[in-house]
Amino acid sequence: MKMTPLITIENLCKDFNGKRVLNNISFQISEGDNVGIIGRSGAGKTVLMHLIRGVDDPPSSGKIIYHIAACDTCEYIETRSESGKKCPRCEGTLVSADIDLWDPNNDLMKRRVMQRTAIMFQRTFALYGNDRVIENVLKALDETGYPQERSIGRAADLLDEVKLSHRMMHIARDLSGGEKQRVVLARQLAKEPFFLFADEPTGTLDPNTAKIVHSSLSDASKQNKMGMLITSHFSQVIEDVTDRAILLVDGEIEKVGSPNEVVHHFMKDFHDDETYDIPPFGDTLLSSHDIIKRYISMDRGVVKAVNGVSFDVATKEIFGIIGKSGAGKTTLSRIISGIIEPTSGEMNMKIGDEWVDMTKPGIENRGRAKGYIGLLHQEYDLFPHRTVLDNLTDSIGLEFPKELAIRKAVITLRMSGYTESKAREILNRYPGQLSEGERHRVALAQVLIREPRLVILDEPTGTMDPITKIDVKHSILHARDEMEETFILVSHDMEFVREVCDRCALMRGGKIIEIGNTHDVLAHLDEEEKNASGGVGVKG
Repeated sequence: MKMTPLITIENLCKDFNGKRVLNNISFQISEGDNVGIIGRSGAGKTVLMHLIRGVDDPPSSGKIIYHIAACDTCEYIETRSESGKKCPRCEGTLVSADIDLWDPNNDLMKRRVMQRTAIMFQRTFALYGNDRVIENVLKALDETGYPQERSIGRAADLLDEVKLSHRMMHIARDLSGGEKQRVVLARQLAKEPFFLFADEPTGTLDPNTAKIVHSSLSDASKQNKMGMLITSHFSQVIEDVTDRAILLVDGEIEKVGSPNEVVHHFMKDFHDDETYDIPPFGDTLLSSHDIIKRYISMDRGVVKAVNGVSFDVATKEIFGIIGKSGAGKTTLSRIISGIIEPTSGEMNMKIGDEWVDMTKPGIENRGRAKGYIGLLHQEYDLFPHRTVLDNLTDSIGLEFPKELAIRKAVITLRMSGYTESKAREILNRYPGQLSEGERHRVALAQVLIREPRLVILDEPTGTMDPITKIDVKHSILHARDEMEETFILVSHDMEFVREVCDRCALMRGGKIIEIGNTHDVLAHLDEEEKNASGGVGVKG
């Protein structure tokens, strides 16, 4: 059956400061088509998506043409296959039109097109955090002008559609990452879009939670007869959700085909032959006992986000804290780093020959220990109007002579996964000129350049492609060897934990339910998941 075209991309090019990041991109998306764009961090995926959606700056050359049907009376737009029909808003007639999205003469039509598409940005939940889940969806409906007398029923339907009816009265900020992402999807579906853009929609979620979001996306596409464009370096979302895939390499299309074919081509160079010896550990660096953190929730009363946690970490050890979204991992990492204070329990860090009590405030206690702890959390931030070099020196209070600053920055960027030539190349760039994965590595370097004794990495690989993960694995292991660094790695990425961590602790419901050698803990977890899924293991 011949598909009706919806979007045509013709010879699209995009330059940033003289550097070409997209080169002669051409392909077509049909109505109801679910297309995946896969590629390494920095390949140009997000730039391409934003151009097709109509956000940010225009392309350097080329066209993006929407084939639509526009009402001749009001501003409503539908897909081309609806042309000739009556407008559902005003009873006008839907007339065929081809809209060159970035032609300045089409600004009014561009706005109309954008009102009928929706986008989910990576790492941005864009929710009203203090409002209940259903209130978030109601506000989205109100923004579209949906009739108030029918909005509560419609909001409940949308939450049911994304499998979140059991959370509609929860406060949005209290949700797990996967639940927040599904609220975002419900808010976008409130716009009744004919096309949805999703940029790395599940990159920071654990595999089981990601599967739920993938299912929600697929169901939403079918139920709403909505096409989708999904960008990712995570092969599973491409295979689970899309009908057709495109591999982007250095701003150019390298392969187009079925999701399986394209993913196989993308992963063909995914191998890692480098091996490391586990060094002898030093004395205990961090010791915790019976850590508890309670929160008061209007809906759930007293919530024990961390509930009686005890563990030790040795100098030069790489210790993993694993578990699903909402298990309490991030709360525990913030207690370890001194950002929040536990309700009760002991947390001691050894500095020199002295033990410092991190549960006690003050410059001689928690304040002293914090100076030796580096934290790279999931929602990291860089100074957008400062160069990479400035982000690694002046803007975080580190003042070096310029020659030493460059030397120190390059060394540290290499530890976070860059080659020396690439590190020097990006020193004078701004964060906005880097991909999400590249920015993440700069943020890691921003932590390492302070020379901490203990580094806490909260979901460090969520926005990284498999090949970049190898670079970051090497950077962590090199930093351990060369700087005698100690790491606590908080993650749902089980394969990365398996390859990097010496020991790990499995959290569930705020508690550590198992702790020990990483391979033993993950083997037990895999067996548990096989039994739960009827004999099919869930590979992290």
